[in-house]
Amino acid sequence: MKLKNILIVVSDIEKSKAFYKDLFGLDVIADFDGNVVLTEGLVLQEKKIWERFTRQEVVCGGNDAELYFEENNIDAFLEKLETSQYEIEYLNKCIEHDWGQRVIRLYDPDRHMIEIGESMEYVARRFLKMGMSAEQVAEKTQLPISQVEKLVEKG
Repeated sequence: MKLKNILIVVSDIEKSKAFYKDLFGLDVIADFDGNVVLTEGLVLQEKKIWERFTRQEVVCGGNDAELYFEENNIDAFLEKLETSQYEIEYLNKCIEHDWGQRVIRLYDPDRHMIEIGESMEYVARRFLKMGMSAEQVAEKTQLPISQVEKLVEKG
């Protein structure tokens, strides 16, 4: 068995399609009138369809899950957000975790939480370029030393 998609419920399917295309580059694979499959395994379903199917009211913004994207150029992505047509509600505009990964947390138009973070390989390479030893990078990033040593070997 394998996981194929993650479905989120949205109040305005057109607005959500545009949001995920414009900011995250996701394209529509299939559009079934209120059910939209996007690239990267994200599915959008209109609120009224979900409520009819489940016979329960949808409550968005529960802060109990997040969509996670990776972007190594955090500064450029932050600029993209700042100059976009969308009113972005941030949880964290840009923070650096103890392990060195820089992340942005925000909400989509229906208050689904989204995190955009640097890949850990990118973080490790950044520290190596700064002159840290493989051992120091492994300790800082919490990556296995064997993984960091492979990055050193690749150059």
